[in-house]
Amino acid sequence: MKKAISTLLCLFSISVGFSVQAHEWNIDSSKSVVSFVSVKKNSIGEVHRFKSINGNLTGTGHFELTIPLKSVDTGIAIRDERMQSMLFDVSRYPKVIFSANLKGKLLENMEPGDTQVISTEGQVALHGLIQTLHFKAYVAKLADNKAMVTSLKPTIINASDFNLVSGIESLKEVAKLSSISSAIPVSFVLVLNKD
Repeated sequence: MKKAISTLLCLFSISVGFSVQAHEWNIDSSKSVVSFVSVKKNSIGEVHRFKSINGNLTGTGHFELTIPLKSVDTGIAIRDERMQSMLFDVSRYPKVIFSANLKGKLLENMEPGDTQVISTEGQVALHGLIQTLHFKAYVAKLADNKAMVTSLKPTIINASDFNLVSGIESLKEVAKLSSISSAIPVSFVLVLNKD
């Protein structure tokens, strides 16, 4: 009897696992991008990105995005290395995580071709600190198993909220710059596939 119950529980767990996976949307990192803008000398803006991102949206509406900070890409190798070590301190804080709870079955309730604008707040874990930030995004369901989420406007990350000001000062000093902005606009385009 115990063996039969164990077998039933095992089968139930497997079936639940399959049903959860069936409603999970995963970020396609090859088609997605998270970018940010830095401004130096008060007037020179440069766009940077992260080469690696991953995350998913579950059937219950929990969204999580993880970015390995070592994947920062500014187009200049030495600047990438300086950002990794002097700004992000990747040896201690290797990644940034954004998590939010969206409307349950947001994408499941949309038909291919449907679009909508969502406003949400989520938690950003960066450099050992967690802050709540507000995001506004445009959601488009491209097919039964594909969707795209893009920022409707940039979200401003303030370096002081994550103890990154001293890192910016170090970058400014080593690059011999008069200024580097501590308010950083961040944008994203995320393509999600349903597995």
